[in-house]
Amino acid sequence: MCRWLAYYGSPILIEEILYKPQHSLIVQSLHSQLGAETTNGDGFGIGWYGVGDTPGVFHSVEPAWNERNLLELSQHLRSPLVFAHIRASSGTPVQQTNCHPFRHGRWLWMHNGVIHDFHRVKRDLVLAVDPSLYPSIEGSTDSEVFFHLALTFGLEDDPPTAVERAVGLIEDIGRYHGVEHPIQMTVATTNGQQVWAFRYSSEGQSRSLFYSTDVATLRAQHPDNPVLHMVSDETRLVVSEPLGDLAGAWQEVPESSYGVIREGQDELRPFAPRAPSRPASGLGVTG
Repeated sequence: MCRWLAYYGSPILIEEILYKPQHSLIVQSLHSQLGAETTNGDGFGIGWYGVGDTPGVFHSVEPAWNERNLLELSQHLRSPLVFAHIRASSGTPVQQTNCHPFRHGRWLWMHNGVIHDFHRVKRDLVLAVDPSLYPSIEGSTDSEVFFHLALTFGLEDDPPTAVERAVGLIEDIGRYHGVEHPIQMTVATTNGQQVWAFRYSSEGQSRSLFYSTDVATLRAQHPDNPVLHMVSDETRLVVSEPLGDLAGAWQEVPESSYGVIREGQDELRPFAPRAPSRPASGLGVTG
């Protein structure tokens, strides 16, 4: 599948989180330890917030370990909120429009996992996307359709409910078409002010997902670690797999749950799909 990270906190050079950790995302692009594949070389993308009303994005079909432009940009871009994603295709083409994170207005979205038998359910899922959003689907991935379903169900107003409804629809349509386990997912989305991260799968065996222990606790445990004194107490990472082996630094996100990262108190809550408001049919579902 894929590997990703979401960073929230003190403005930081992107290279500090992409390249410098012991088991960085760049290392994971060749040597993932917890992913479905060891190598994630089917392109990559980063998204960041800085100047302007919308986040910047940079996508490439090059393997992340071999992209000079990514290294160059990461040494000069500083941001308080960064998404980064390395891709292992589940069958759709390797092209820039299929690289995460996807962007809509101020929102970013990235996904590790798969909508199973996407070729069988794609038509019904796409027909459920709001017609005003349909033209902004540029690629051919299940992940981008998933994003637009969440937007259709109100992601910009209530992200948890929107994702619950989108997943409920995907499961309903999948099972109508005889798909036993319609979805496998870890998802991150943000509006530039908060980050929501979700872990769920229809079979109850989801891809790995971790969040970093709060900085104040880690500082007390590791007072001589200089990195912990470079960032604020609000700084947090969510990752597909840990970026290093610092004792106590990483906590696993529980199965079927989601977290909210924001200024002040973070949250961790249970996640459950919401059934669509009407049954799936071969003619598509509007929810």
